[in-house]
Amino acid sequence: MSSARRSYMMRRVLHGAMALFIIATLLFFLFRLGLPDPTAALITEGLSQAEREMVRARFGLDKPLWEQYVIYLVNIVQGDFGFSFHYRAPVADIIWERLGNTMVLMIPAIILAYGVGVPLGAWLSWRRGSRTDTVGVFIGLMFRSAPMFWTGMIAILFFGIFLGWSPTSGMRTLPYEASGFLDKIFTLDFLAHLILPALIVALYYLGSPLLIMRNTMLEVYGEDFIEMARAKGLPERKILYNHAARNALLPVVTQLAVTIGLAAGGQVVVEVVFSWPGLGREILNAVRTSDFPLAQASFLVMAAFVITLNLLVDLLYTMLDPRVSFK
Repeated sequence: MSSARRSYMMRRVLHGAMALFIIATLLFFLFRLGLPDPTAALITEGLSQAEREMVRARFGLDKPLWEQYVIYLVNIVQGDFGFSFHYRAPVADIIWERLGNTMVLMIPAIILAYGVGVPLGAWLSWRRGSRTDTVGVFIGLMFRSAPMFWTGMIAILFFGIFLGWSPTSGMRTLPYEASGFLDKIFTLDFLAHLILPALIVALYYLGSPLLIMRNTMLEVYGEDFIEMARAKGLPERKILYNHAARNALLPVVTQLAVTIGLAAGGQVVVEVVFSWPGLGREILNAVRTSDFPLAQASFLVMAAFVITLNLLVDLLYTMLDPRVSFK
């Protein structure tokens, strides 16, 4: 690894760590100052004032705000996100379980969306101005603009209720017992529950890679190296995929990193509509119950995903485009 690349990586890691520190600080103060008193969800009627103070002391809410902040930062560095007010359980255990449920939904959906959207966008750019191009762009815009709660409910109504082809909610048919996470997802029953929500998410995300790839390809077609490739007599299809597509991938890779990072927080709408026990639905429940240890840790995990993936994309840029310099 060259010294320039090493120096660039160190700077990017430092910037990412600073951004994560700022986000963690904002989350700490926003949730404590913006949400109702969390003890309202912990304290039942009839408790004396002394008993109420005992409950606050148990969760560290009796300490000054600055001391809570220092403890919060130290615990984050150690991987300790605190204790959930609602579940009375470690926040880390809840987050990793819900995050796993979210990712088994989002990863297949993203792979499908980008696996179809990128080559389809490149192909539409080749057919620019044709009826096929018009229809393709319309479909991409339509699914990107359609609210997911609407497409989700339509899909449940048609495929789940009228046709009976798909389950309408959850990850598994109740009741079920799974010895572990892998045992829960490697079943035909899980696959049956996964197909419909994953398809809805994939259709929503399809528009971004399709339109970005198409528009970027149209810009690349005007570059000198494309004209040179045509002058050499290379087939148009080879020019399309071997030369133009590679240079048009940079904006798509950036969008993919953002999509995966945000996917760590789940799609709240889809998870609520399909009763999918993911992190997105858990964030909504945490805010509703003023469970700020769970809520702030969930947002922090999502921010860490986005920052880490953006760092990886910056490094990947230098592989896709040698013109990118380490400055």
